[in-house]
Amino acid sequence: ELGVVLRFGKYTRDAKPGLNYHLPYPIETVLTPKVTVVQPIHIGMRLTEDPRRGTQVRDVPEESLMLTGDENIVDVDFTVFWVVKSGGAGDFLFNIQNPQGTVKAVAESAMREVVGRSEIQAILTGARQATETAVHELMQRVLDNYQSGIQITQVQMQKVDPPAQVIDSFRDVQAARA
Repeated sequence: ELGVVLRFGKYTRDAKPGLNYHLPYPIETVLTPKVTVVQPIHIGMRLTEDPRRGTQVRDVPEESLMLTGDENIVDVDFTVFWVVKSGGAGDFLFNIQNPQGTVKAVAESAMREVVGRSEIQAILTGARQATETAVHELMQRVLDNYQSGIQITQVQMQKVDPPAQVIDSFRDVQAARA
């Protein structure tokens, strides 16, 4: 944790771990955001814990269906990992209202932009690492423009497939091309 000291409700300084002093409540208050915890956001899927069956994955198509540059639809499930930047706790607390929602919206938008510039064959086969890197860089640039105090640590693509309704037809077309 890192202490963010407010004097009469105005941000004054960060309090590093260790022995620190601040004036009593009406004058100063301290907020302690967790800056070392890596937080995941799953997009296109929901993980549900069931004590009898274990972890279940439920697909969310309104988040994961995307249009590629060659006008095909692809189903992309991915996970974004983020932390609060060092020295960015004040920005994290006061510049964005809903950090989880902001990161999720930026991640979805960045992935749609990168997928929209790519062709389906590249996304399904070899360009996984390049897509993850491009999404990571675009997300970090947008979050820095927002002055959010958030650092994206990793973008992981979980599942990339054509939509479930057309996957058999898609495989037939790919086999015919081969």
